Amino acid sequence: MWANLNSVYFIGVGGIGMSALARYFVSQSKKVAGYDRVSTALTDELIREGIHIHFEEKISLIPKEFKDPERTLVIYTPAIPESSQELNYFRRRGFRVIKRATALGEVFNSGTGIGIAGTHGKTSVSTMLAEILSHSKLGCNAFLGGISKNFNSNVFIDPGSKIILAEADEYDRSFLTLFPDIGLITAMDPDHLDIYQSYGNLIKAFEIFISQIREKGKLILKYGLHPYIPEHLSVFTYALNNPDAHYYARDIQTGPNGCRFTIVTPGNIIPGITLGVFGETNIENAVGAVAVADQLGIIPEILFKSLAEFKGVKRRFDVHVYTDQTVYIDDYAHHPREIDSIINSVRKIFPGKKITGIFQPHLYSRTKDFAVEFGKSLSLLDELILLDIYPARENPVPGVDSKLIFDQVEIREKVLIDKKQLFRVIRERDPEILLTMGAGDIDQFVQPIKEWLMSKR
Repeated sequence: MWANLNSVYFIGVGGIGMSALARYFVSQSKKVAGYDRVSTALTDELIREGIHIHFEEKISLIPKEFKDPERTLVIYTPAIPESSQELNYFRRRGFRVIKRATALGEVFNSGTGIGIAGTHGKTSVSTMLAEILSHSKLGCNAFLGGISKNFNSNVFIDPGSKIILAEADEYDRSFLTLFPDIGLITAMDPDHLDIYQSYGNLIKAFEIFISQIREKGKLILKYGLHPYIPEHLSVFTYALNNPDAHYYARDIQTGPNGCRFTIVTPGNIIPGITLGVFGETNIENAVGAVAVADQLGIIPEILFKSLAEFKGVKRRFDVHVYTDQTVYIDDYAHHPREIDSIINSVRKIFPGKKITGIFQPHLYSRTKDFAVEFGKSLSLLDELILLDIYPARENPVPGVDSKLIFDQVEIREKVLIDKKQLFRVIRERDPEILLTMGAGDIDQFVQPIKEWLMSKR
């Protein structure tokens, strides 16, 4: 497919989806380079893997071997503004310049595609499924929206496999470039309303994605979702523990050391499954991954082994400290339903413990759209430390700040602070159960918080 392609240049290479594609093209023996605004742990890893990256947007810093329009493909993230110097440099000179979603679609549609969609949960499901497939004879090439702790990467490459597993991201309608053989949808909650303008438009986009599942394809839905489904698809549902679903868990035992449960499928009962991570949310995600694996004909022995060995995903219910005195969990949760899920899961595992949550809102538009819902979700905590909004790709919106959320939170123990004050506030509270939540740069605090908590032992 890329026979005449010599090199690939990425504008915004440090993003989780962009870096997965960059790693893929390295595996295809292409020269890869790119630009990003900031240096991160992920860009450091890419550089160590042989990818040339610069962090100042200057045309002169683009390597000479990436300046041939006939041999170089340019891929950019939608987070890059149209005014970007590099973006316009390549466009003016006749390069093929495409969005990340288009590039992923061209790779994905060339094989047997499995697309995992949903407004939340898709990273965990796709990473569990990649772990299962990697243990099976089928293998896979997986593009993940997080860093798998098993693979220590957001991509898994099996050159002998025709299966291509990818997260089908609804942001910027990216998933509409994918035409899967199997599609799974975890959730269709309101989100990205800055893109879709209305919840109805978001649902329509999911229905278009469903319609793009290939002839004789299969759709796996979380039980309770009711999109329009074309007649040509076989449809299966999954749930945490609802026997009305085709796939569900029962005999659930969950605690600080992991989970054990039985999975019921349309044709089998698989008892004694253990999962290497804990929380009912992860059990539900495992049921979704098993549903896809079962439809692919993967035998129970593979499920037992791979789920037991599953180590989780960085920033997805990521346990960093677990002692008798303190538990510290970090999560990417940036939507009210995700916050509900992690707090409720932690509450079930550690009943009676005081839960302190640090939350960094992500995007002005999301804060404006869901301030009331965020307030309700964060009120499930015992104590809240609320940070300023992380703007990401957005400019400030007059009248929109974290106080919109803060005023909706009903618990008494709450504080709104600048992130420069964070460590002082944490030390003053000496938390019993601590959660950090958000999709911005709150991840920069994870290691320092972990080190401080461990130093108290």
